[in-house]
Amino acid sequence: MAKNVNLKRVVRVLVIMIILLGLFYLFAPRYVIRALIYQHVGIDDYPIFENRKVRAENYHSWAFTENKTKIPAHHLKKMKKYEPVSFLIVQNDTVISEHYWDNYGPDSYSNLFSSTKSIVSLLIGIANDKGYIDSLDQAVGDYLPEYNKGNKSKISIKDLLTMSSGLSWDESYGSLFSTTTQAYYGKDLESLVMDLEVIEKPGERYKYLSGNTQILGFLLTEATGMTMADFAGKYLWTPIGARHDALWSLDKKEGIEKAYCCFNSNARDIARIGKLVLDSGQAYGKQLISKEYLLNATQPADYLVDKNGKENNFYGYQWWIVNYKGTTVKYARGILGQYIFVLPDYD
Repeated sequence: MAKNVNLKRVVRVLVIMIILLGLFYLFAPRYVIRALIYQHVGIDDYPIFENRKVRAENYHSWAFTENKTKIPAHHLKKMKKYEPVSFLIVQNDTVISEHYWDNYGPDSYSNLFSSTKSIVSLLIGIANDKGYIDSLDQAVGDYLPEYNKGNKSKISIKDLLTMSSGLSWDESYGSLFSTTTQAYYGKDLESLVMDLEVIEKPGERYKYLSGNTQILGFLLTEATGMTMADFAGKYLWTPIGARHDALWSLDKKEGIEKAYCCFNSNARDIARIGKLVLDSGQAYGKQLISKEYLLNATQPADYLVDKNGKENNFYGYQWWIVNYKGTTVKYARGILGQYIFVLPDYD
């Protein structure tokens, strides 16, 4: 008798749990369901999204040293703790060191995550140089009507570039219900960024918000009349001589590129971005981005303060800067260890 009672209780609990799970599935936001299904973001996520090609139509091969520099054993041991998939060094226009792990190779796609922000910065610079954007001091509202009202009308393009918009984006990576999670797994980036509010005075405090870059993406599309992928292919990816089309993940079919996170490529082609910055915006005899823009992009916007009230000495226009043992390093970085380091002192 007792066994039957216990069995009935177990069945009842299971039925209740199934009903609750069913209700959760029916009524929870779709992006939450997708987040639960996929569990963890990864560098190979691009197949789960719609993607738009960034065309590469003018391939220039790298030069390669016959005997590539090997990573010293003690460095290699430290590197492996970070579970790398690729590592490449270009010096004097030549690939001098190249390594791959876990079945990755020169043609493997992987997500740059927030290193994508630095590419978006370059695209904004190109658009500015070509007159699609009149000035970086221009109001965002000149291009996006949703930002031409109230305190949002005070946000400039430069404020977005320097992460000082003062907007209400929730830059949380551990919460199922954060704005960032919704941006990654959701399918309506436009509503997400257009509904943001100003909670701090723009142009005064550095605060890293992926939403700033996504707004730049909408602005670029509005200003140029081109998708971000098409603009990048025409004015950046093809001119720097990339071999493979890149894949830019979208929020939905025929949607907008995820400007803040999701440019997918390989080490050899991405190294060309570093080379472009190293060469002050020149590639194969052409000035793709003005030297002035790149100079400002890769030096700290020191008129801003950080969260502790200290001078910003580490961030420019979506590019990071650090002084390491007397050497200035300009770099892009992504959340899962995607880096483009530019070391002018060593070419």
